[in-house]
Amino acid sequence: MAAEVFIQRFPVDAADIDELGHVNNIVYLRYAQEIAIAHWRARASPEMIATYVWVVMRHEVDYRAALKLGDEVEVRTWVDDQARGPAWARFVEIYKAGAEKPSAQIKSNWCLLDAQTRRIRRVPPDLVERFV
Repeated sequence: MAAEVFIQRFPVDAADIDELGHVNNIVYLRYAQEIAIAHWRARASPEMIATYVWVVMRHEVDYRAALKLGDEVEVRTWVDDQARGPAWARFVEIYKAGAEKPSAQIKSNWCLLDAQTRRIRRVPPDLVERFV
């Protein structure tokens, strides 16, 4: 079963540009964070949102091409087809709008926590079903 691809667009602002004249590396991670949150809020039930929170355990980023001021960025995300205990892999591709190849590819490992106790929780099957 293939996971749904969730897409958002972001403008590149002056504050995103580093001393080399392109989007700063940390901004790519901000895009990944923002789309992960938006995807979660769009697909999880209100009960799930009240019960769980996610924290990042690891990011792996491959930078492929520079983004510049004035570019519109299309960010695509999806999750692995299965969670592994409390961990779930999320994939993000960041494109200059209209480009065929991504400017960056990110794989992040997220961990599910209980929203109240902040203790690790196994990802329940009904949660996985909402995203794949």
